Amino acid sequence: MALLRQVVPLDGCSLTPDDLLLLGEIPSLKIEVTPDAWVRVGKARDVIDDIIKSGKIVYGINTGFGKFESTVISPNQVVELQYNLIRSHCAGVGEPLNSVRARMMFALRINILSKGHSGINPKNLRRLIAAYNAGIVPYIPTKGTVGASGDLAPLSHLALGMIGEGKLSTVTDPTLRPAADVLRDAGVKPIQLGAKEGLALINGTQFITSLTCEALVRARRATRLADVIAAMSYESLMSSVGPLNPDIHNARGHQGQINSATRLRSLLHNQTHRSEIAEAHVNCSRVQDAYSIRCAPQVHGVTGDIIHFLYKILTQELNCATDNPLIFPDSEIKIVSGGNFHGEYPAKAADILAIGISELASISERRIERLNNPSLSRLPAFLVKNGGLHSGFMIAHCTAAALVSENKVLVHPASCDSISTSAAQEDHVSMGGFAARKSLEVVENVERVLAIELMCACQGLDLLRPLKTTPALEKLWTEVRKVSPAWDGDRDVSTCMNHIHTQVRDGSLWRAVRDYIPVEVQLGAKTVMSKM
Repeated sequence: MALLRQVVPLDGCSLTPDDLLLLGEIPSLKIEVTPDAWVRVGKARDVIDDIIKSGKIVYGINTGFGKFESTVISPNQVVELQYNLIRSHCAGVGEPLNSVRARMMFALRINILSKGHSGINPKNLRRLIAAYNAGIVPYIPTKGTVGASGDLAPLSHLALGMIGEGKLSTVTDPTLRPAADVLRDAGVKPIQLGAKEGLALINGTQFITSLTCEALVRARRATRLADVIAAMSYESLMSSVGPLNPDIHNARGHQGQINSATRLRSLLHNQTHRSEIAEAHVNCSRVQDAYSIRCAPQVHGVTGDIIHFLYKILTQELNCATDNPLIFPDSEIKIVSGGNFHGEYPAKAADILAIGISELASISERRIERLNNPSLSRLPAFLVKNGGLHSGFMIAHCTAAALVSENKVLVHPASCDSISTSAAQEDHVSMGGFAARKSLEVVENVERVLAIELMCACQGLDLLRPLKTTPALEKLWTEVRKVSPAWDGDRDVSTCMNHIHTQVRDGSLWRAVRDYIPVEVQLGAKTVMSKM
């Protein structure tokens, strides 16, 4: 989409999953906090400063953390307490987040701080914004969060770089260097922690939520493309469009199913756009198609409904206060301890997303089988002429089967587990970090299976030539053939699969057919930038 501005306003209330992914993917985007949000941030900091002046004992400000909640910290050690918190909680392991995901998490933490319930000093928030806008990439290991008191380890690693310790890189130079050097070269001053600010930086669900948002946005794109790709398989398998009759889907009434059937109808043979292939088998003897074709709207549709539901959950999570304690400057009780840091909401969202999106690959693999199996199609075995001399897409189908089988393990819910931590103070945890990482793997596998289906379906179309399909699907075929020429004989299959997977990801396939699909079922992006 064309961006009307290159600055994204953050206020702790308006961010969407699409916004967040753009903030990770587009290095030129900058962020700014809105004037109203600055007022809230300042008032919350005033509450912290007043508590320090009064000498009142408040958790996280002048006490220890977790099991040390009753340990009172002397006034001259309040600042040291915050630095120690960050250093001690930097316990993550594994490969670091890539630049896109680290920047998403960074931007999301800034958005949460701008909500005005954390108590961060406005001066330090400005330095965090300056670091993001300078292209700083935090070093954040991917493993080590149980999603209990938020994503403590990942957020601590983010904070460590911002205080000038640990490692950082930039969007233009991925080399990890000492954080103080990277900040200095970028013209950004390290943040200087005051009371509660270490805790304000590391309490929250931003690791789980940012990764799950990426998975969600990619899953939504895959869901609408699943219908586009299935339409190509419909044609190559000479399937009937009868089961797409709107009366059938309206009789059941699920919106996702209705949307899926509408997308398929708009691409396939209809009164406006004719298909020579469809007309060639109008009087064939086949009474009904297999479920992987006939029930595509029912299977694809529930995935669309799940994504619609999860979009609401995650949009809320992007804009909620997840610290502890929380500050309410305008209330009678101005600082309150609670449990908003618990990661159960985004953890469950990640698990539900993985379960919902995985079925797209499962049914896609069944269509791949039908395209390759001559006893189930009207096409040559493995979609290649001179079979035996050439093996065609025999092993491409095996790859799809392997990915679908892998997903069957990955969709086991991580958030059903819990291990008591922090000396039983944190005695129920979400395991949301693993749930989020798994959801991304599942989405990646789904994208790749869909790419394999499209590769096979386009070859099926070639084998039906000189018959033509609808204008929309001819455009789709043309787009695929830009990166994967027609198959006259065996060649490296994986290269073509990877090229088509890139098209699945980059939106070019969707853009090729978008104008043929009614706007109300296009599942477009939702961003604050589109309103500006």
